[in-house]
Amino acid sequence: MAQTPEIETPDIQDPQVREPEAAPAPDGRAAERRPRRGRRGKASAAEEKEAAVTGGMRLSSLYFRRFMRNKPAVAGSAIFVFLVLLVFVGPRLTKWDYEDLDRYNIQTPPSPEHWFGTSGAGNDMFAQVVHGLGRSLTIALTVSIATTAISAFIGSIAAFLGGRAERAILAFIHFMLIIPSFLLVALLVAGSGGDWKVLTVVLIVIGWMYPARIVWSLAISIREREYVKAARFMGVSGPRIVIRHIIPNIGSLLIVNATLGVVTTVMSETGLSFLGLGVKLPDISLGNLLTTGANSVRTAAWTFWAPAITLVLLTVSMALIADGLRDALDPNSSAGGRA
Repeated sequence: MAQTPEIETPDIQDPQVREPEAAPAPDGRAAERRPRRGRRGKASAAEEKEAAVTGGMRLSSLYFRRFMRNKPAVAGSAIFVFLVLLVFVGPRLTKWDYEDLDRYNIQTPPSPEHWFGTSGAGNDMFAQVVHGLGRSLTIALTVSIATTAISAFIGSIAAFLGGRAERAILAFIHFMLIIPSFLLVALLVAGSGGDWKVLTVVLIVIGWMYPARIVWSLAISIREREYVKAARFMGVSGPRIVIRHIIPNIGSLLIVNATLGVVTTVMSETGLSFLGLGVKLPDISLGNLLTTGANSVRTAAWTFWAPAITLVLLTVSMALIADGLRDALDPNSSAGGRA
């Protein structure tokens, strides 16, 4: 009887040996191999997706590097930081308070004792400019942050609700935009005695409508996204959807609008104070300093140019920062260069 020849068993280390193919699925197609994922598979996939988009770095680092490549924006940031430091450190650099009077130096030009000269009443102009800059910055930052928050919430709510609620909110916004803002300010500020707090509230009341209209136009497209519809289907409340899903997706626009809002508010406060509807004496702002200096610009030019140059530095620096933020946060912009 013939012996059956032995079959050599191949070594598993043999590189030519291949793993058996997966058995065909019931529908006749080859079974699809899926990579194994651990418990944090979803987080890893999200991180891999973000890394593929940003080149392996965090979004914040990407935005920061794009912003730092914008030289005008960096220069604007340096100027703004200098002005903010001047507000806090400036009063300690001089022995004069903004209310003190030097009766022996009335309307004198800049000197080692009075760096920016003195006013017609004998006030130290450096101390007054520093205090006026701080007051204008306080008003501008408060108004900008408040109007950005209010406009973001109301504009997103209008877009999310839709229907009659949306039409009612937009009708109110359009009606308020038709009324001249100067008339509203004159009516609301009259009798306040030039209190900067009242002016701040008035600027917030009249300043949120136009940004809310812009936010609404962008939130319309976001409300049709799949994640918003899924949140609605799961029974998530409207305010929670607005705060968690809609507003974060327009965050870049809100940041740029808030930065530009500082410039707009500073110009509004300066113009209103210059016309006598803003901050009034004995309080000091850049606006009423310009008003006082304009009356004596020919005889004592330093009383006008000191607050004027400070105002220009503040507005230009914020405009440069806003331009840099827009380029850094916009994925379609090439102004910031590649990270």
